Amino acid sequence: MTTLPDRLSNDPRSPFYNEELLERGVGIRFNGKERTDVSEYCVSEGWIRAQAGNSKDRFGQPMTIKLKGVVEAFVPE
Repeated sequence: MTTLPDRLSNDPRSPFYNEELLERGVGIRFNGKERTDVSEYCVSEGWIRAQAGNSKDRFGQPMTIKLKGVVEAFVPE
């Protein structure tokens, strides 16, 4: 069984990025609903960052919004 970190990001520039773990796969359940558009999460603080449509910032990265709620990270089977 893999212990998932409290905080994880899929952005290589982030200090919370973990390529090995992301390759294995991590699922996120937010407020009881499984989400596939999560770019970063923090279980202890109760928030996720999700893409805001097709918007891009000035560096060409997707724009994200921070949503607060109950976050559960799991390894999909």
